[in-house]
Amino acid sequence: MKFSMPLRGSSMNECIRVETLSVRIGEVEVLKDVSFCVNRGEFVGLIGPNGAGKSTLVKVLIGEITDFKGNVRVEGRIGYLPQVQTVNREVPIDVRTYVVMPLYAKKKRLAPSEWRRVDDTLQRVGLAAVKKRHVGTLSGGELQRASLARALMAEPDILILDEPEAGVDQMGKARFYDLLDELRRERELTVFMVSHDVGLVFERCTTIMCLNKTLHCHRPTERVNPEEIKSFFSDFDLWIRGREHYEREHNI
Repeated sequence: MKFSMPLRGSSMNECIRVETLSVRIGEVEVLKDVSFCVNRGEFVGLIGPNGAGKSTLVKVLIGEITDFKGNVRVEGRIGYLPQVQTVNREVPIDVRTYVVMPLYAKKKRLAPSEWRRVDDTLQRVGLAAVKKRHVGTLSGGELQRASLARALMAEPDILILDEPEAGVDQMGKARFYDLLDELRRERELTVFMVSHDVGLVFERCTTIMCLNKTLHCHRPTERVNPEEIKSFFSDFDLWIRGREHYEREHNI
């Protein structure tokens, strides 16, 4: 079933509701009977080993995969931030143009107020000073923030991120999480993020989801025990413990 009307028993505070979602790609069942809901304003960290179906779930939520079984409802505008390495650094455009491109998809000419919004967004993510630089010259962290600015141009209610920290150093990740949380509070955003950095997920997210084809855990962060997750995923690396651990290990 494709995106549905509101489901029985749904809450007015919900912005994402998934019921008995199953996805098969070829002969492989990638997701099986996944059910959950996300309330407005949550900061959700989705974790799990490689091949667990995390990116597939994201593609269902953003509407890229429509061939599935079950019910999915997403309410509100979505901003999507893909894995950083998917961005083509060879495209000959500057940062400001890269950020504004989603607006050009809807109209040929932008109003001065829209250009001001682009500049305000670049200022907010800390890239005002490099807005005229070629995208290909940005560091991993800068490119990450440029991609976030681009996603924010949609004025989203829900921000969905698929491993946005890939290729970014640990302190860059920590600062990025700070920025996400600030934006979440300022704009009343819901953030749904796939991540492999379990330490930062535990440190920053309000809710944790553990996925490995099926959903093993979905709870407020304070009710999740890392050792419990390790029992779900015996080969999953849980030993990075966020910013404090990094600072101790590297004498920062």
